[in-house]
Amino acid sequence: TIAGLPNDSFSIENGIIVDKARRWPLCIDPQNQANKWIKKMEHSNKIVVSKFSEGDYLIRLEGAIRFGTPFLIENIQEETDPAIEPILLQQTFKKGNTLMLKLGENIVEYSPQFKFYLTTKLRNPHYLPEVAVKVTLLNFMITQVGLQDQLLNIVVAKEKPDLAEEKARLVVEGAENKKALEDTENKILKVLSESKGNILEDETAIQVLAASKVLANEIAEKQAVAEVTEKEIDAAREGYIPVAFKAAVLFFCVADMANIDPMYQYSLPFYVNLFVMNIEKSEPSENMAKRIDILNESFRFTLYTNICRSLFEKHKLLFSFLITLRGYLAEGLLEMSDYRFLLTGGVSMEEPPPKPAPWVPERTWAEMFRLGLMPGVWEKFYDKVGPEIDRWKAAYDSLEPLNVLRGPDGPETMKPLTPFQGLLVLRCLRPDRVVAAVYQYVADQVGEEFVNPPAFDLAGSYSDSTNFTPLIFVLSPGADPIAAVDKFAGEKGKEVASLSLGQGQGPRAEKLIAEGTEKGSWVMLQNCHLSVSWMPVLDRIVELQPEQPKTHRDYRLWLSSYPAATFPVAILQNGVKMTTEPPKGLRLNIAGSYKMDPISNPEFFDNCTKDYNFKKLLFGLTFFHAVIQERRLYGPLGWNIPYEFTESDLRISVMQLKMFLEEYPEETPFKALNYLTGECNYGGRVTDDKDRRLIMTLLADYYCPEALQKGHTFFGEEFYCPEPDGLTHDQFVEFVRKLPPIPPPGVFGFHDNATLTKDQKETYELMGALLLTVGSSSSGGGSGPEEVVGEVAKEILGRVPEPWHVPTVQEKYPVDYNQSMNTVLAQELQRFNKLIAVIRGSLRDIGKAVQGLLLMSTELEGCFFHIFDGATPEMWLNKSYPSRKPLGSYVNDLCDRLRFFQTWIDEGIPYSFWLSGIYFTQAFTTGVLQNFARKTKHPIDTIGFDFDTPTEYKGKTAEDIKEEDQPADGALVYGMYLEGCKWDQDSWQLEESDPKVLFCALPIVFLIPELKNNFKKFPHYNTPFYKVSTRKGTLSTTGHSTNFVMWMRLNSTLPQTHWTKRGAALLSQLDV
Repeated sequence: TIAGLPNDSFSIENGIIVDKARRWPLCIDPQNQANKWIKKMEHSNKIVVSKFSEGDYLIRLEGAIRFGTPFLIENIQEETDPAIEPILLQQTFKKGNTLMLKLGENIVEYSPQFKFYLTTKLRNPHYLPEVAVKVTLLNFMITQVGLQDQLLNIVVAKEKPDLAEEKARLVVEGAENKKALEDTENKILKVLSESKGNILEDETAIQVLAASKVLANEIAEKQAVAEVTEKEIDAAREGYIPVAFKAAVLFFCVADMANIDPMYQYSLPFYVNLFVMNIEKSEPSENMAKRIDILNESFRFTLYTNICRSLFEKHKLLFSFLITLRGYLAEGLLEMSDYRFLLTGGVSMEEPPPKPAPWVPERTWAEMFRLGLMPGVWEKFYDKVGPEIDRWKAAYDSLEPLNVLRGPDGPETMKPLTPFQGLLVLRCLRPDRVVAAVYQYVADQVGEEFVNPPAFDLAGSYSDSTNFTPLIFVLSPGADPIAAVDKFAGEKGKEVASLSLGQGQGPRAEKLIAEGTEKGSWVMLQNCHLSVSWMPVLDRIVELQPEQPKTHRDYRLWLSSYPAATFPVAILQNGVKMTTEPPKGLRLNIAGSYKMDPISNPEFFDNCTKDYNFKKLLFGLTFFHAVIQERRLYGPLGWNIPYEFTESDLRISVMQLKMFLEEYPEETPFKALNYLTGECNYGGRVTDDKDRRLIMTLLADYYCPEALQKGHTFFGEEFYCPEPDGLTHDQFVEFVRKLPPIPPPGVFGFHDNATLTKDQKETYELMGALLLTVGSSSSGGGSGPEEVVGEVAKEILGRVPEPWHVPTVQEKYPVDYNQSMNTVLAQELQRFNKLIAVIRGSLRDIGKAVQGLLLMSTELEGCFFHIFDGATPEMWLNKSYPSRKPLGSYVNDLCDRLRFFQTWIDEGIPYSFWLSGIYFTQAFTTGVLQNFARKTKHPIDTIGFDFDTPTEYKGKTAEDIKEEDQPADGALVYGMYLEGCKWDQDSWQLEESDPKVLFCALPIVFLIPELKNNFKKFPHYNTPFYKVSTRKGTLSTTGHSTNFVMWMRLNSTLPQTHWTKRGAALLSQLDV
């Protein structure tokens, strides 16, 4: 359009609504489309532009109302100023013949020509109903077609400027011709309506009609010529459509990154500038096809390098993968159903058939079954696994499973599959290798340069900034950019005024910025996420800076913040963003510690009276510091809660180490060092008692007399402390640099299987983040989300029964002093009833909402999309027992639990209990103890559980337990899984896990109520028992953890410390 509104139907409809609607428009405008259009459209009418943050906006608004000039308020937040309410409600009244309006305390003359516009940059604002009903709320988010048209105009203007000019002239001329034609037609109608008597006798009318006819014919001829010329121009422009199309697709890849992290926000002007710069700098070519290829390839790489500097390391591969796949999806080279399966693992309520071999993991077979439910090449895919099971086993056991699957000895079923479809099969078979396969896929499809992101370049980022463009560091735990900024400032000969934001620091920050803009110095505001209330002020300061002529050209504003939704969007979009992360890997971590003050200080490092002991234990301490940080990568296996151990923890521990060694020269005080370092310095952050046990166990390996012996190693032959005699600080650093770059899991205390756990965690995190960038418009087999969710909801409703009538059950199982299980049963049924009511109610409401019979609330919408993605809805989990299962497995598990309790109701108290199937496990264990306490007349706080795994139940299942096996006291329980170890059927105790087997079922356990003083003594591991694999829980109002159940003593001849470092634990359920 002439005023710059995108040419797609969505934008045109918005434009018509703005023009015709009765209420004033409020435009959701993250890419500034509406803003630019309104300013250009109303430019001739002298539009006034203001913001709520400007102090004089009301005075200027009064003038606009009085003189009938358009008024635009831009960048509004989720609340409007109450002062403009009379304008929004159009509360005008007549005083004499004049329209008046009361604005604040003043009564203003109201001009009928006055127009009022509001715009916001927020991507997804939530306006309260009292705002929404007063305005016409319009979404001006740019569409693919609209952006493609804009980018096509830009590329043609750069490549063929004469065509672009001619096209623009024709658009303006066409609009003028149409207006002249409309005026002529109106003139004719006016003459006809005003003519009296016989029109043929009205000479004036005949002359007007004749002149109008001549003019109309001239216009029609001009339009005909213009339309032919325009078609020729459009035909020439069409050659550049592939460039505009691919660039538009890439923009939405960038825009969708904001769903992953709120700091990943980029403005359309930034993107367009990058696009224009690429056209100007790319290699020229006379060959049209070659030129288009050059433009596409160079822009994709330019975009990748620019966006990568503002992404965290874990999201750089994700971005490469996203821009690769989005291009293929847009061109129809990939099926959306395949893409969604890769991200979700499929959606199905059906139980898979029996596994073709015992070695096939449950999760692998469940996903392989869901893959076989998809149409086309995947149909009944799982049936083809059995006949070639040996080939599948070879791939499963291989270090490079995808190469084996696609190799000459791979299964025949893999031969017709594309490289992308190979990733789907790999997700099912070996999810731990998916990230490595994605690297290879991206490198093969678009080039190696897309998997080797550019290094952190502070000078490059600085060169892209101006005195009005802030430089923003997006922080991660352990990262501190201030040293890098100070060093760079030294190179540039600048001073940095630094301030850490927090409560009450706003005025000081404003003063520093004012001084910086005047003198041309640099200002560094750290930790912006801690000063939420001051962020709007910062937003206003940055916004108004370009309008201040006195801003010094050397001035720069540096900001640092952890990812936070409260950080101003306008600053994010217009600033230069960079990410800083601490060094990754054991070797880099230890080397980084040696470069840290005070260890890097020669006076500190070389001047200890007990030099040998100090340097030995110092190396052990830095090794320990690296180990506890690297263990975080292994998820709950490493730490229940991922603590942010920092350099300050290490610094104080190093200083204490030297102090204690000098104060106690006769004997090294290991007990004091262990307590201060483990319990206080590092342990001060540790809130979980299981993690506290772990940190003390790990530290004991480095702070012990053995660590001072010659030849002592931490793990294997490569990981040891060099003999410090005569070694300088630099020689220690050199030794660290020679450590293996990828240490085995044993260095951190893990079994080799832990690598699988870590790699699987990375895969599922990558896929989960990618899922956030996927729209809901399409799904498998061409059916929309409504159809998919409708079918799934119908099936779940058919499977989940109605709630129990608890009073009827209580008649059969009344409250009994000697049988607490009756109370446990009644309480369990009440809990499950609440869950059943939520599930059935939400599914019925979704059915009605899809048919348009019910308003879809935010909560219900979340439930809808969770079901579409095959995930268990948050709405259900809020009323549910803890679970990490996908939707199909969750429903199957719930039905199994309900059947267990129905059997209990129908057949009486079970002989053995499915401990994992009980909603509130602690209530059941308390009930067992209560029965014993009442029977023996012992106070309940003096008794606890002793544990036994009776050999007479070896190989037996719950169904094999008969009435005669039921113990007089206590309970037989089953359904638990071991992680980090296995239960050996021969030695009948805990042993190391089998390769690639992450979880192992525990045999039937006998919970024996006993006086705490009478517990049996036997070699054991005190195993923590959790409900779900996250292991992290919160303390609920009942006084129990929401995840941890109890400690279980299990047979083991290996020491406690061994299994503690392994992260061995019991789980009540798996994630599949």
